Amino acid sequence: MVIVVMGVAGCGKSHVGKALADAMDWDFQDGDDLHPAANIEKMRAGEPLDDADRGPWLDRVADWIRRHHLDGRDGIVACSALTRRYRDRLREADDGLRFVFLDVPTQVLRRRLERRQHFMPARLLESQLQTLERPGALESGLTVAGDPPLADVVEAVQSWLLRIGRH
Repeated sequence: MVIVVMGVAGCGKSHVGKALADAMDWDFQDGDDLHPAANIEKMRAGEPLDDADRGPWLDRVADWIRRHHLDGRDGIVACSALTRRYRDRLREADDGLRFVFLDVPTQVLRRRLERRQHFMPARLLESQLQTLERPGALESGLTVAGDPPLADVVEAVQSWLLRIGRH
């Protein structure tokens, strides 16, 4: 099984994804590390990415998912997956793909982004919030509050995996 930990910048995708992967002894990939250099420079300059920018990045994320699926390896990837279209694109790599959406209040996101050192500046949060299409009820996933203590978030995801028969 592969799980995408998703959400806007500052929601804790990398932090939660890594902790979850460590707890379950699964592989972890930070989607930020798969961005082409041009995307990183664009974000550093304060310019939001568009669909054309995200395409090659989503292909790299999908390749990672596909390799894990074909090799029968469990994994977790942190990826914003902001729109249904992007999530559908990732599902093409693995039709059993699951999503964990980290839902964090906007004021918490802003505070987190202002404190961190990252190529994604806090001023781009609005563009991500405008692009975000929350996962629908028919999508294979879980929405979890991303602002409780990390251990609580990891426990919520593990409980969900037990309920769906996968842990």
